[in-house]
Amino acid sequence: MTREFVLQRDMGCTRDDFFRYLPGATRHVPLEITGDTIGVPLPGGRVQIELAEKPPRRLGSFTLPVLGVSFRFIGLDDAARDDFLAWFDLYTRRGGG
Repeated sequence: MTREFVLQRDMGCTRDDFFRYLPGATRHVPLEITGDTIGVPLPGGRVQIELAEKPPRRLGSFTLPVLGVSFRFIGLDDAARDDFLAWFDLYTRRGGG
């Protein structure tokens, strides 16, 4: 039986931003990209990422882009999934100051 886990989140970036982050966020593995679907092969399985542009968030006169990102983890155990997400989140985290 294939293990599968789906995680959906909204990211405060544009599609172009996301594709700039993607190589480093996936540790430069060879990616399979078809439109807004990205396949990330990993030892023991893969991650399939689906993108969906959403309406921007508005805070007064300030506008933030929103990108819906769905991660489908296929054939990966919990440790591999957690490792992928920890690196992805660390790499895509943006700070202010």
